Amino acid sequence: MQNAHFRIIGKIMLLTLILSGPVLTSSAQDLPVVPLDALWTDKIHTLAPEKPSFPFSGKKKILVFSLHTGFEHWVIPHTSEMIRIISEKSGAFETVDSKDIRMFESENLKNFSAVVLNNTCSKPEHRNLFWDKLRAESEEDSLILMQKALDLEKNLLNYVENGGGLMVVHGGITTQNKSRAFSRLVGASFDYHPPQQPIQVRLVDPEHPLVKAFPKEGFNHIDEPYFYSKAYEDKDFRPLLYFNNEEITGQRQPAKTGKTYVSWIRPEGKGKVMYCSPSHNAQSFENPDLLRFFLNGLQYVVGDVDCDDRPLGSS
Repeated sequence: MQNAHFRIIGKIMLLTLILSGPVLTSSAQDLPVVPLDALWTDKIHTLAPEKPSFPFSGKKKILVFSLHTGFEHWVIPHTSEMIRIISEKSGAFETVDSKDIRMFESENLKNFSAVVLNNTCSKPEHRNLFWDKLRAESEEDSLILMQKALDLEKNLLNYVENGGGLMVVHGGITTQNKSRAFSRLVGASFDYHPPQQPIQVRLVDPEHPLVKAFPKEGFNHIDEPYFYSKAYEDKDFRPLLYFNNEEITGQRQPAKTGKTYVSWIRPEGKGKVMYCSPSHNAQSFENPDLLRFFLNGLQYVVGDVDCDDRPLGSS
């Protein structure tokens, strides 16, 4: 009965958003594309937290990296703007936007307290964002370009290991999707997703400080329900949010049962990592609790938050 209630709520949300939103859309099942204009940014600024949840010392610089070579999520610029707004309004962070892979040279990474991978989807052929960009810009020997791509990935791995923060948003999990090292760093690789649908996102532990802004029953929104592979099977992370697989339609057969985590945190060496799948749509950022969650996550990855981030296997 409760699951049916959540599905009814989700269908009402979807109908309301479609009737009230702009006419631009990428397909019949997707939510309308929201223009990134003053109306939207003013709304997000009004809903954003006035101040951080946790104490912080000094404004920290964050790289918001938004290059895609594969699937283009229309929410990319909205996500970048959302992060800028919550950072600026709270006074905790300064953001730098870039699509230049040279930012992953070691001498550039050291200028930032954290990196956000904003829907940095790579092409399916190699699932290597760095290779995609290098190949598109150069006719150099493939072996030389692949080595450069591997060096840039290694720079990111070392950056986090030595104390840098990493937040991966939604499709950013596919950045280096065939790399076992990147999968282990993030906590998973992307497998597939059914069509967009209303999802009841639930809290693993309502008392965890990073999720306390949400109602104890979680929240409902329209999204792509991601399923994961590779390092995900190890559960080498502290989960924060999940959905019940039985509530997800359109799964590959055999359909999964149990739960799938959609956001988690994990320490890596001296650094911190957070993955957050919500959201594929800018409409979800109109939830002030989700804005608070992103701000909490940024504070976690830069080291402002002392919380339980022990992997499931070590609890």
